[in-house]
Amino acid sequence: MFTSIWKEHKGFGKQIFLLAKNELIKTYKGAVIGPFWAVVKPAFTVFVYWFAFSVGIKALRSVNVHLNGMEHEAFSINFFTFMFVGIVPWFFIQEQIIQGSKTLRTNRQFITKVKFPVSTILTYTGLSRLFVHLFLFVIMYAYIIFFRVSNGMFPVSWYDLQFFFYCPLMFFFFLALSWSTAPMSAFSKDFESLIVSVMSGIFWLSGIMYDSYSFTGPLKWAMLLNPINFFANGYRNAFLYNRGFWVYKTELVIFLAELIGITLLGIFNYNRLRKTLPDVL
Repeated sequence: MFTSIWKEHKGFGKQIFLLAKNELIKTYKGAVIGPFWAVVKPAFTVFVYWFAFSVGIKALRSVNVHLNGMEHEAFSINFFTFMFVGIVPWFFIQEQIIQGSKTLRTNRQFITKVKFPVSTILTYTGLSRLFVHLFLFVIMYAYIIFFRVSNGMFPVSWYDLQFFFYCPLMFFFFLALSWSTAPMSAFSKDFESLIVSVMSGIFWLSGIMYDSYSFTGPLKWAMLLNPINFFANGYRNAFLYNRGFWVYKTELVIFLAELIGITLLGIFNYNRLRKTLPDVL
């Protein structure tokens, strides 16, 4: 039950935040610029995609949308801005899926040598990745303010507050996913390798580099079933399109159903496998 995971977290709040900080330091230990590598890699990736799609493929230089309150005026968003806002949540999602599945194996000392609540390991490592996401978000938001001002728009919008809706949901959804993937990866190296192998494909099957709302028919429904689209679209709706999360009710309902399903599956798998983890690791 969920109560067993909650009990493991109870009383460990301070330790979780300290361990999240140490996890971030440990990841980049020995590097000259330390945690700034967490920004260098995404920045390089953004540059590569900007060059490929904004310079290399001229046909994708802009995306035309109709903003709320501007229904009669088409607003052209350059492709870099469109891509940048969608790829920032992807960096967190990618790291959380890949590294989240490896967490128990890479932190086996807490399971085999120290009596420590196993589920909190998944929480503090996920939290360390959230710190990186928040830093990248600040950079993205500064760019969005510049973009709005340069296009004659007001620099901030109350729609921006939806970040506090999407970000916690994104953190919890992929944390709950790791409750299933991390124990299963601990039992099977092949499962861990499978996750790493499919991530590049998942990227192109998600609406990171294109507008998933533009699809019709069965493909449209297939895209709605991808929870990654929910966050890529959500960030764009909040920071580019001035749309509330309640506008796309079908997308919201599907995601919430998936959230409940992933949470229940994660609780089931975690409770089923956690007692045998010390022996496996």
